[in-house]
Amino acid sequence: MQRLGILVAICALSAACASTGAVPQPFPTPGGSAPAGSTRDPDRPVAAPTAPLTPALALGHRIAATALEFRGVPYRNGGTDPTGFDCSGLVAYVFTRHGRAVPRQTSAQFAVGQAVGRTDLRAGDLVFFSTVAAGASHVGIALDDDEFVHAPSSNGVVRVDRLTTTYWSTRFVGARRVN
Repeated sequence: MQRLGILVAICALSAACASTGAVPQPFPTPGGSAPAGSTRDPDRPVAAPTAPLTPALALGHRIAATALEFRGVPYRNGGTDPTGFDCSGLVAYVFTRHGRAVPRQTSAQFAVGQAVGRTDLRAGDLVFFSTVAAGASHVGIALDDDEFVHAPSSNGVVRVDRLTTTYWSTRFVGARRVN
């Protein structure tokens, strides 16, 4: 029985974000180590744009809204559908639903589209973090200039967090506009 417990613990620790197989530490969890205010109020709408809605802005808001539909879906390493997502699987699934093909892996997603400055983020942009290794190893979809939706590690579910929390701000490595 003790061997079974050890095996379960090893299996639980082997699931992670991106495709590296590592588990970022410390990783904020709902009700756990995430700073206060780091999850989105589900009744608060995605911020309305301040500029007129161009087709690209409208698409970004639709992408962000679609990503929000999956809040609460469990993390699943290698997951690419609503039964379970990993971070890059969520991104690929959401963008595909809007007719935009993006690569499946986080590192490849970091190479598409155009670079966007941290202060120029808007809904639908991809935000990247270094959580388990140097370079982009985690990805989410921006909702506005501070919030993003993502599929965190194996003990998480798809949720919204803030870029300005210590955990995410210190791991931010860049953003890309794909739409």
